[in-house]
Amino acid sequence: MENPGLINWGRIILVGLIWGGAFMAVKIALDGFQPLTLAAGRILIGACALYMLLKLRGGRLPPLHDRTLWRFILAIGILSSALPFALLSWGQQYVPSAFAGMTMAALPIFVLPLAHFFVPGDRMSWRKSFAFGIGFIGTTILVGTGGLGEVDGTIELVARTVCIMAAFCYAVGSIVTRLCPEVDQLALSTAALLVSTIVMVPIALIVEGVPPVPPLIPLSALIYLGLVPTAVAFIIKVAVIRSAGPSFMTLTNYQVPVWSVLFGYFFMQEALPPQLFLALILILSGIALSQWSTLKRIFFVKTKP
Repeated sequence: MENPGLINWGRIILVGLIWGGAFMAVKIALDGFQPLTLAAGRILIGACALYMLLKLRGGRLPPLHDRTLWRFILAIGILSSALPFALLSWGQQYVPSAFAGMTMAALPIFVLPLAHFFVPGDRMSWRKSFAFGIGFIGTTILVGTGGLGEVDGTIELVARTVCIMAAFCYAVGSIVTRLCPEVDQLALSTAALLVSTIVMVPIALIVEGVPPVPPLIPLSALIYLGLVPTAVAFIIKVAVIRSAGPSFMTLTNYQVPVWSVLFGYFFMQEALPPQLFLALILILSGIALSQWSTLKRIFFVKTKP
């Protein structure tokens, strides 16, 4: 592996910042939208943006006659967009945006046992098992920490659990994506978001009705969510993977919860209990241990003479 270079370091920092800040944007958008409408709206905007990008690049959606591929696309759309977006939007009504971002740190921890059973050749070693144990303890502390300053009682516990469930959906979605037949990444992402739109928009309209005209700030937050964390971050992600490899891209797993905490603290004045930071340290330590071989290749890489 060659040195990824300063440009790619800047790119992954930017992607981490974008994805970490998305939780604050969700919190802002919830001032003008109900949760399902917010989820459906950001998916619709993101799908339109990616479809336009696909057409500009001369690409096409996967062939409709390939039913096996479209089954994967349906699963990816639901597990990686529709369901987690809806869960996070609902949960963030009752928990700080920083907490929701911290739960995303559990995503790689959930992937470990799932990959063991469903991805050939990706078995759980003793090191990965120990890493999973550390991360699982951190996740348990994350869910069990109350007093987040939003609401009290059962609804807070449910909201915290729902945010963790969203991270689990992302983990399952990543496994399904890895098992998906070979297909152009932009075409796959566009098709998955289009399927998510077809699923989520009718559900949002039936459950929450046609939304009234929202204030400018929540509307701007919704448009931002649809365009930047989806379309712009996708373009940057592809550029990083093509030039520095997918292993280097995994460094965003460490950044997203940190950026979400910083955004929540400085811009939303969210105060978090110390237990949450202990949970975050445990989870990130578990991720680092599970990806130790990858981290060594990245940070101790030797450039070609």
